[in-house]
This record gives sequence, structure tokens and C-alpha cells, in this order.
Amino acid sequence: MKQYVIDQLRPQDYITLKTHLDAEYPQAGLPGIYQIEIDPDLLTDIQREHAACQPCYFAVELNPHALSCELLARSSQKIRCACMGYATDTQRNWLIDRIDAMLSDIGIRI
Repeated sequence: MKQYVIDQLRPQDYITLKTHLDAEYPQAGLPGIYQIEIDPDLLTDIQREHAACQPCYFAVELNPHALSCELLARSSQKIRCACMGYATDTQRNWLIDRIDAMLSDIGIRI
């Protein structure tokens, strides 16, 4: 799996991140797994065409030592579909920029 990982979190960083993620993003049904919805302007043609599969999102896992962001665009409605796939360069850069900005905004230096 392709991922963007921030590791070696300090205990306080974990608490700060968990508090922020709990407040801002829906959990994906498992503890520590969150969904970051992909900006609709960044969807691929097939992702846009599959309105029944939307919203598309990236899964983010937080554990006490790391924040792991899957670079797989997922459908919130189906487990498998042609609209799911690895992030485009634009989607990948958007997610990394968003995570980096979030960390900066909440005072975590990486």
C-alpha cells in the first residue's frame, strides 16, 4: 500500500492529533481510522461519473506512534469499484499538503 506516514509521534502530539481528528473528520467504523473527503474539484473523470459512489475519501490511521495516510482514493458507498484507485499526482499532493497544514495549524512540528 502506498502511504504518507508521519512517525515517531510524541505522546502529546498523539493526544493533540486525536482530539483534532475526532472533532473534524468522521471515523470509518474502526478506532483510529478517519476519512478525509477528497475535494470534489480533484476527482478524476470516472470518480465524478460515479455519483453513487461518492463521496470519495482517503483513509487516515492514527496510532500512538504514527499518522498513516493511505494514498488510495476510496468510495464511501462500495468496497470495490472502478472509480477507486491510487491517488493521482494532484490528489496525492493535495492530501500531503492538507496533512502538513493541519499539523502546522495544531502546533505539531515535523
